[in-house]
Amino acid sequence: MTLEALQRVAWNGESVVFDDAALAHMAAARKCFMTLLEDPEISVYGVTSGYGQNASKRLTEAERKAHSRRPPIQQAATWGDPLPDRVTRAIIFARLANLIDGGAAITPGVAIAVAEMLDGRPLPVIPARGQGGAGEILSLSHVFGGLAATAPIAEKDVLSLINGSPAASALVSDAALAANARLTVAVEIFALAAEAFNTPLGHFAPELGELWNNPHDAWALAALHAAIGGGHGGARRPYQAPVSFRILPRMLGQARRAERLAREIAAESLSAVTDNPVLLQPDADHPHGRIISTGGYHNPHAVMAMDAVTAATVNLITIAGRLAAKLLDGNVSQLPDQLGLSGQAGYMGCLPMAITGFEEEARLHAGSTLLPGSESGSFGQDDVASPIFLAWGKQEKTGALLEAALASLAFIALRALDVTARPVPPALAPMAELIRRFLPASDSNQVLGPAAAQLETHLRSRVYRAQ
Repeated sequence: MTLEALQRVAWNGESVVFDDAALAHMAAARKCFMTLLEDPEISVYGVTSGYGQNASKRLTEAERKAHSRRPPIQQAATWGDPLPDRVTRAIIFARLANLIDGGAAITPGVAIAVAEMLDGRPLPVIPARGQGGAGEILSLSHVFGGLAATAPIAEKDVLSLINGSPAASALVSDAALAANARLTVAVEIFALAAEAFNTPLGHFAPELGELWNNPHDAWALAALHAAIGGGHGGARRPYQAPVSFRILPRMLGQARRAERLAREIAAESLSAVTDNPVLLQPDADHPHGRIISTGGYHNPHAVMAMDAVTAATVNLITIAGRLAAKLLDGNVSQLPDQLGLSGQAGYMGCLPMAITGFEEEARLHAGSTLLPGSESGSFGQDDVASPIFLAWGKQEKTGALLEAALASLAFIALRALDVTARPVPPALAPMAELIRRFLPASDSNQVLGPAAAQLETHLRSRVYRAQ
């Protein structure tokens, strides 16, 4: 259960099957669980008792069997703003971790039915809004409600489908993959802007990485250096560029650190067993294992990581706006009026204003995602909600706003290179070719907004394309 495997399944559409060893392990865990249930004194949440506020209610054997076969349709209480299919597939894939490990003690036939949901058939719709439950049952009931109504469901199987934190694992994984791809796009456009400004190459010297003693900054310096290379080969600005250009490697380094944190937490979450209740494997003192209640279905680490991605993304939008404004300020950039400084055809002065709008919108999402201040549902045991979907939504929205800001900056950077007849660095030629497909001619009165929107769409396709 790795991030790379999730990407293959969720983003690339590959299917999943269990091998014989996995099926045998699940069958053995199920046998242990059913043996434990033979003890009339055992207490298993949701199996020998009711759910939620009914956890104290003891069920008879007949009630237990009837209770176990109820599909979770009443928990599917949210609607609107569906998650992308790639995220739904990621959640289904992440659900498999607890099943394979045996901690879910699921009936193997039900586990097979879960894996078959990834074979290309239509996916259930998961609303992103209204996800305020203590765990993930609101979202997982949408995912597995239909399956629970048709699969061979027995004791604990429904809980094994809708409990735990596979949504958190999937969402932080999706955020990590998108952040990584978005960084690649950002480096190229920021490098193009730096070259358009004729920034001193020393600002991006790889040697600074050792001085700054930060591996993420070193990565950013190396990436910018590789993108620009020796630049146009002519004379460069003999004095330092504005702060926004000089701190560019550090801001990209911050974004890289956030992406690495999301990747780290995704890796540990995908392999985690988070069921409630969970079956512990047999040992010398417990030949049939033990079953205990846990809080594993709450994953605050994924929230923290996605918040870090969101904050770093907002900072990159700010940098994009500053670079765009400085390029268009002839007194600073020393670029000629043909760039569109004086209101003639091809005027670009409003693009930084648009970036300011993207930046301010992004700032609305940049606050820390904390535990909700009110009780989840205000009754029973569920007194703390999980904010995992809120954190994912914020990084998703700010990521799209960064793509919009980068599209605006890209137009200005390429126009600056064109009006000065300076060549595009070879490593940036494919990106420049993409930008030029949408950049209006310098003597055109074509409205820039729709053209930049088309470029933004193509940048987003690069972020989410199959790898």
